[in-house]
This record gives sequence, structure tokens and C-alpha cells, in this order.
Amino acid sequence: MFYPALIEKDNVGYAVSFRDIPEATTCADTVAQAEKMAADALLTAIDFYFETGRAVPMPSSAAAGETLVPLPASVFAKILLLNEMLAQGVSRSELARRMHTRPQDVQRIVDLGHATKIDTIEAALAKLGKRLILQAV
Repeated sequence: MFYPALIEKDNVGYAVSFRDIPEATTCADTVAQAEKMAADALLTAIDFYFETGRAVPMPSSAAAGETLVPLPASVFAKILLLNEMLAQGVSRSELARRMHTRPQDVQRIVDLGHATKIDTIEAALAKLGKRLILQAV
């Protein structure tokens, strides 16, 4: 998954913003630094969506002049899981019940700071009636 970012020269350096995730902003002295910092800003902002229990907006297509900022596959899968839980009104406790596990285990699955096997996220999505499909392009 890639989110389009706008990297613009300003009077101090380079400012980075994401129209799909407006909370994700950063700045840097060079374009190369801005591109690196963009990924960190994006992850930090997405984590805020998880903490507040809000659906993460899906990325739109890049417009002219925008840079695509990648997210790790595990983060993308966790976004899909969070969004589906919210769409279906399924709590972490309910998902734990469906998965025959403890609520603490589900808490770790939907924590961006916790490394989760992609198979575990796939199993959680399956309990919501969804399939995780990865595709190389």
C-alpha cells in the first residue's frame, strides 16, 4: 500500500503532507530527508487512528507531483483488519471470542507497534468473513 504525499519547497526546507491522512505532516532540509521522514510521519499518524478507534482512510491515486510513500504489508493488513472491525461493529473482545483466544492477544494484533505474523492477521480477517490477498505488481 502506498499513500501519495506532496513534498513542497518552502522558505525553510521541504514540507510533506498527505491529503488522505491530513494528520501526517513533517518537514526536512532536503527532498531525500523529506521522503524518509514522510514514512515515519505516515506511520505515526496512522497509529493515532488505531489509538482512537477510527477507520484509516484508504489511499487515493497519486496526483501529478506527488510521491508514493510505502507502508509495510503487515501495517496494511492491520489497517484492513481495523477498518473491517469498525465497519462490522466487532469489538476486540468479540474478535477474541471468534478466534478462540484472549482479548489481550487481539489487542496485540491491532497494535502497530507489535510485530504480528501476517498469518495471524489473515486468520483474524477470516473470522470477519474476509480474505487477505497479497499481490506482487
